[in-house]
Amino acid sequence: MSTLNTQRQMIAQTVASLEAVDALEGDHQSAVLDWIASGDELYRLVPPDYPPRHLVSYFVPFDPARGRVLLAAHRKSGLMLPPGGHCESGELPWQTVRRECVEELGVPAVALAQLGPEPLFVTVTETRGPMVRRHTDVSLWYVIELDHADERLRPDPGEFDGVRWYSLDELLVGPIEEFDPHTHRFVRKLNNLNNLSS
Repeated sequence: MSTLNTQRQMIAQTVASLEAVDALEGDHQSAVLDWIASGDELYRLVPPDYPPRHLVSYFVPFDPARGRVLLAAHRKSGLMLPPGGHCESGELPWQTVRRECVEELGVPAVALAQLGPEPLFVTVTETRGPMVRRHTDVSLWYVIELDHADERLRPDPGEFDGVRWYSLDELLVGPIEEFDPHTHRFVRKLNNLNNLSS
């Protein structure tokens, strides 16, 4: 079996292992598993939008002691988004997190203890924003631990206009137009996980 087929199976197992927080995540999970099984290309081969559907890893820095998450003012989309990026050909999604975390924030990725190097959430989203050519991101949302006072944090000014720490409650009431359209749902799922481990 080829390495790419093995990676495809591993990504499918990762997606299948998620427990959907709601019907929409269940629908997205099923759609992603069908897409993976179809044999279509999973990775973006030509920026910004070929193939028009491709795999992305978001990683949400979370300070569990303070219940805060870090979002970044994404230059191209004009939205407050988690850091992250497109998975490169042959790269597993957690490998993308490890690479992108150093590139975009200047810190190593440390998986949230309750999850390890596994995603919390999956979404299928058409991109939006004034400087973005439309395509569909299949996003796995990971959670990494980061202390809000970590002095190593160096957001990439080429990617972001700045970063901001939010409480979970702030994000739940914030206008969704400023965020990824699934942010509120992600925060509810993270909040459930956080409450279970408290």
